[in-house]
Amino acid sequence: MSRVLDTDVVSYLFKGDTRAGAFGTHLVGELLVVSFMTVAELYRWALVRNWGEARRIQLQEHLRNFVVYPFDHRLCLEWAEVTHSAQRNGRPISCGDAWIAATARMHSIPLVTNNVSDYSGIEGLTVLGPM
Repeated sequence: MSRVLDTDVVSYLFKGDTRAGAFGTHLVGELLVVSFMTVAELYRWALVRNWGEARRIQLQEHLRNFVVYPFDHRLCLEWAEVTHSAQRNGRPISCGDAWIAATARMHSIPLVTNNVSDYSGIEGLTVLGPM
């Protein structure tokens, strides 16, 4: 089975953060997937923190551990539905989180995140939080 990882979980794994351990059960033996948006967020993170070339290369190497799902027209429609539904239900979602949620929902893959509340109320999305 597969799991879509939210940016925070990928970040914990990259940094060796102890919070990554809370997700081990969700990840072991699974195909680990990230949205194109997670890759973009992590690259932005590196720029904001003014990383040198060596650290950026480490990030690129780390990202090779994941299958990256790209955007396409079908995903764009899914994103529009996620953002519209969230707004209609009084729980607006950030642009980045909506892309990640849309990726997981479109492929019917559970989303693993430390930020469970960011994704609550999205119909058709299975969210797995820390154990």
